Amino acid sequence: MTLKDKIINYLKDKDGLTDREIANAILGTNEPQQAVNQACRALVSKGIIKRVNRIDGLIGNYLVSDEGYVDLPSVNQAEHMTGASSVFKEDNLKQILKDYLHADGWETQIAWGKVPGIDINAVRGNERWIIEVKGLGSLNAMNVNFFLGVLAETLQRMDDPNAKYSIALPDVKQFRNLWNRLPLLAKKRTGITAIFINEVGDVFENEN
Repeated sequence: MTLKDKIINYLKDKDGLTDREIANAILGTNEPQQAVNQACRALVSKGIIKRVNRIDGLIGNYLVSDEGYVDLPSVNQAEHMTGASSVFKEDNLKQILKDYLHADGWETQIAWGKVPGIDINAVRGNERWIIEVKGLGSLNAMNVNFFLGVLAETLQRMDDPNAKYSIALPDVKQFRNLWNRLPLLAKKRTGITAIFINEVGDVFENEN
C-alpha cells in the first residue's frame, strides 16, 4: 500500500487532520512530514482531498465526497462565508491567477478593485485568455447571484472569436455544484471553462 493509499484510508476515519498529525499516525511520532505533505498535495491535484484552514488556523486535509467536497466544520464554514478567509476576496484571487499565469508565460492586464473592464486580460504570443473573477459571498443566495453574474459578464465580453474565456471562483462546494449543474451543452456552445482556486492558492481548471 502506497503512502497516498494510507493517507486516504486514515482520513476516512479521522477527517481534517494536519500533515503533522497524519505523519505521526502513519510514519511515527516526530518523523519528518515532508513525504506526507507532498503526498497530500498530489492528492489535492487529483481532486481526492481538499486542504482547508481549520478553526485553530492549521491546514487540515478533508476527503472529497461523491457529490463534491465534504462540508467544512460549521464554525470554519462560517468564517469562510463571512470573509475571514482573505484568500477568497476577489482581488486576492486575481493576484493568485496573475502569479499562475505569469509562471506559464502569460502577460496580464488586471482590473483591480472596482475598476471597470475585463478582470484579467492575458496574452501569450497569439493567444488571448479572458477571465472574469468572483469572490465568496456571505450568503448562499449571494453566491448564486455571483455565479450567474460572472457568467453574464463573460458572455458580454465575447467579442474575440480567437480568445479563450473562463470564469474564476473560490473552490467551495456551492460553486462546484453550480458549475456542475450548468448544462454541458451550454459549456460546449460557449466554450467557457471554470477555474477554481482553493485556500492554499492551488488553481484547477474545469472544462465540463
